Amino acid sequence: MIYLDCNATTPIDEEVKKAMMDAFSLYGNPSSSHSIGMAARAAVDRARKQVSDLIRCDSSEIIFTSGGTESNNLAIIGTAYKYRRGHIITSVIEHPAILNPVKWLEMNGFEATYIRVDSSGIVDPDDVKKAIRKDTILITIMHSNNETGVLQPIKEIGMIAHENNITFHTDAAQSIGKMDLKIPELMVDMLTVVSHKFYGPKGVGALYLRNGIDMMPIMFGAGHERGMRPGTENIIGILGFGKACEIALRDMSFRCEHLVKLRDMLFSLLEGRLVIKLNGHKTLRLPNTLNIAIEGIVADDIVLKLSNKIAFSSGSACHAGLRKPSPVLKAMGLSDKDALSSVRLSVGKDNTFEEIKAAAEIITQTINEIKD
Repeated sequence: MIYLDCNATTPIDEEVKKAMMDAFSLYGNPSSSHSIGMAARAAVDRARKQVSDLIRCDSSEIIFTSGGTESNNLAIIGTAYKYRRGHIITSVIEHPAILNPVKWLEMNGFEATYIRVDSSGIVDPDDVKKAIRKDTILITIMHSNNETGVLQPIKEIGMIAHENNITFHTDAAQSIGKMDLKIPELMVDMLTVVSHKFYGPKGVGALYLRNGIDMMPIMFGAGHERGMRPGTENIIGILGFGKACEIALRDMSFRCEHLVKLRDMLFSLLEGRLVIKLNGHKTLRLPNTLNIAIEGIVADDIVLKLSNKIAFSSGSACHAGLRKPSPVLKAMGLSDKDALSSVRLSVGKDNTFEEIKAAAEIITQTINEIKD
């Protein structure tokens, strides 16, 4: 099996597995004041530092969560709770973990504006600026799109948000670990990090919450994680997450270069054999992500037919099984036919050039057989 679905999830790195196995000996509650509890607390604090080192922030600004969905909900609903009423700006291409909390808030007295994108899938910062109202309390725009990999002008939007004293959040679930992001350069107040998108375990993630940003918790219990996320910490998951961050920082330069070479080789090989069209921006995208419309196919049929040979996706994994055009691709202006013929191939650090050549051959052969 050739795995080309790393935007859905990634295999756990061997070094991460070892760190998690070692963590089983840390059975104490990190909130306990005895030596066993303090050992667990020290390990969690080390992992917090590993996360903060990766994105260049203070470790006190990292709140551990169960993953991207919780981090996004905490950022959005937690900010909204502080104001009780107000206006939120987001985009039409956000992940459901952003869109659904915003829609829920709309049903509970808040208002929202959904910014459209151009044909490359990019939000225009001027459109964000024009959408700002006196009662705007939050702007949340993803750093990179999970389907197309397209990068958004986060720094420019952040500057607009700060000029207007509006809290700014970005969902960087797909970006962290694939490219080198530095908090001081992004102009964000909150940022979502997800462990399993870069070779860490599932069920754990973090929210960067800038010191001085005030919001309400969305769950209530004891005062864990700066009072923002109650519940005894998932030590095994957190230590695996921290190790994944340490490895990502260590290997970032090689990882990015390798991913781009794999991605571009795959596109070149497919372009030479099939009639395809790139969905998204040619350069302003994740180093590992290739979203293409393939003439004459239905993407779901190809994904299913090759499910025992190559793992890849039609649109977003979160929409798997639904035979309807991707809302992201439709927002970019694709026809229903082109959207339904589009596949997402997302390479990973462990893929080889031989696998890419084989995948291109298998995909081409299978499509030609179907057409015949």
